[in-house]
Amino acid sequence: MKQNELYTEKNTTKASKSSQRRQFLSSSAGIVVMLGLGFVGAQSKTQKLLRPPGGQNEDAFRAKCIKCDRCRSVCHTSVIGVTPIEEGFINARTPVMKFHLGFCDFCNQCVEVCPTQALEPFDKQTVKIGIATLTDTCIALNYGGCTLCFEACEYKAISLDDQKRPIIDADKCNGCGVCEKICPSLVLRSYIGGTLRGIEVRPIVKEAIV
Repeated sequence: MKQNELYTEKNTTKASKSSQRRQFLSSSAGIVVMLGLGFVGAQSKTQKLLRPPGGQNEDAFRAKCIKCDRCRSVCHTSVIGVTPIEEGFINARTPVMKFHLGFCDFCNQCVEVCPTQALEPFDKQTVKIGIATLTDTCIALNYGGCTLCFEACEYKAISLDDQKRPIIDADKCNGCGVCEKICPSLVLRSYIGGTLRGIEVRPIVKEAIV
């Protein structure tokens, strides 16, 4: 190799390493600044997030998850998304369920591709991602006439009262999210922006032992 070619190659390598170093320092500095200004916290604002099935033990999940994105890539219903940095630096880029985009059929593919067992094998009969909850935007509660969530729930977790308003059975609900996905309240009530629907899956909150 000629001397000038060797010199050029060395300079190119140094420039590449220098560029990578600047990008790392820039991103690190950005995170530090955001932390300092309070834009990003270490912990989640909501404290509990809706994880894919098999990830309901939050401490164990966060200890093992390497944010590889494999579970999201393999999800055929597109319900697995990523946690925004607003939910805390620790949670940022970890998988989270977004039921306004899809629903979970407990196919187990996300568990199978997880390289660290952050998503653990689960029993389809007992696993619970969350609990469906009615919100103020529910069409049936406000006007009547909508029974889509009742019709869509294959687990019989939703029934109707004498006025055809939905009633949720928390014992039967596994948080699959099909009710939230199918809810038309955003369209029919003309809510622009946001993702809140007439029914949404929320994390299971365990009562503190006194």
